[in-house]
Amino acid sequence: MKSILNKDSNKVLVQGLGRDGSFQTQKCIDYGTEVVAGVHPTKAGENFNEIPIFGSVEEAVKHTSPDIGLIFVPAPFASDAIIEQVDAGIETVVCITEGIPVNDMLKVNNYIKGKKVRLIGPNCPGFLIPRKKLKVGIIPGSIVSEGKVGVVSRSGTLTYEAIVQLTMLGIGQSACVGIGGDPLHGTSFVDVLQMFEEDQNTEAIVMIGEIGGTREQAAAKMIKESISKPVVASIVGQTAPEGRRMGHAGAVITGKSALASEKIKSLKSAGVYIADSPTEIGLRLKELI
Repeated sequence: MKSILNKDSNKVLVQGLGRDGSFQTQKCIDYGTEVVAGVHPTKAGENFNEIPIFGSVEEAVKHTSPDIGLIFVPAPFASDAIIEQVDAGIETVVCITEGIPVNDMLKVNNYIKGKKVRLIGPNCPGFLIPRKKLKVGIIPGSIVSEGKVGVVSRSGTLTYEAIVQLTMLGIGQSACVGIGGDPLHGTSFVDVLQMFEEDQNTEAIVMIGEIGGTREQAAAKMIKESISKPVVASIVGQTAPEGRRMGHAGAVITGKSALASEKIKSLKSAGVYIADSPTEIGLRLKELI
């Protein structure tokens, strides 16, 4: 049975096999992910643990037919890397890179509009599906356990916090997805919530939001109208001062709607169970299942 973001084949291409990219790629392989190709402009013709490295995504796709692209390219070149993967026909692109200029992402989002591609990130930890042994990104495989709860978060660190809590309470995960905290990104809460609603392996959902923007309000509207499964949410940044960025580039209060209190109000009105602190996510969920 398929899971979210999961196909019959899950071959992964990694673009950006520098120090961090190589380290994280090895972690993906160790978890069980099928990495079939690497891309690095100065390492073409070499191998990474018997995995061939190509000079371009187009060449790598031609020889290895990957389904998923994982990007560790430095910020100044990351938007070009995303476009390169899209042009090569990769349908799921995961961009871990943080610090990509907003103007670059504006161009990317305009470019991919209408194209058959799912972009996750940038500035995200990627996703992990325990039952498929599929880890695409930097979520630690050691903290997850297989189960029926879907986790989606804007924050990488709090994604890990929620997963650890669930695992320690004996609550396994169907899939864990970090959508990223930048102002402009590909996949939204609404997108992942819809995936979890349609996923037969998911029975409950954990959602972690932040101050800034109105993504949580959009999620609340969607939950109220379309989600039948129980949702537990936590919104961080309740004491953040207006106008100051708190961690992510998108975590800044720019108006009343960006306040944590407004997000919580919207989610409560949609029937979402609120964990007042991220440390209470696991216990709050355990009350429901």
